[in-house]
Amino acid sequence: MEGVRIFTAEERGTDQEDLAVAAVVNDLKQTVESLFKHFFGDAPLRWVPAYFPFTHPSFELEMYFKDQWVEMLGCGVIQQQILRNCGRPEEEIGWALGIGLERFAMKLFEIPDIRLFWSEDPRFSEQFKEGEIKAFQSYSKYPACHKDVSFWINDISIFEENDIFESVRGIGGDLIEKIECVDMYHDKKRDRHSRCYRIHYRSLDRTLTNEEVIFWDRID
Repeated sequence: MEGVRIFTAEERGTDQEDLAVAAVVNDLKQTVESLFKHFFGDAPLRWVPAYFPFTHPSFELEMYFKDQWVEMLGCGVIQQQILRNCGRPEEEIGWALGIGLERFAMKLFEIPDIRLFWSEDPRFSEQFKEGEIKAFQSYSKYPACHKDVSFWINDISIFEENDIFESVRGIGGDLIEKIECVDMYHDKKRDRHSRCYRIHYRSLDRTLTNEEVIFWDRID
């Protein structure tokens, strides 16, 4: 689901670009936070700077859920050239956001695995009824397995956890059930940081072999 709001010259309220951008960012964040409050109550939220090719500045919104921060959406101020290419007046400014509805459903119904949305198994679809929100009951008969991987971080100031998640899912694909950080360490003497991540694997249709879940030699 996508959302866009454009501010006219009158609505932006100032000719100073930095002030106009700050006002648009504030409106964007207030709008999104109100939406999340409606669905999830007072769940903790945080904004993380991000990069998207069509917005600047750009942000990701994360929500604290079941003892971890989970990315919920990406958004930002629409780049002016894009508005110009669409024939919008020079003085207009706006924001845009993209929401994966599956992420909302996963939190509302406590669905642990996004792959289930593509399943045609009636054991999944028949658990949901219009106007009713209840926790999803897992049904996979195949066992899960996990592997831990730890590494040193050269520069903690630019480390982004979501990059790890994207790399793992990009290689492991549909075999990845979830990824979680299980240990953090700071060597104060050498000012070095390390992380240990646990990768959970589970197939929806078979028992996995050990060879299928060892792939770290393919990560750059």
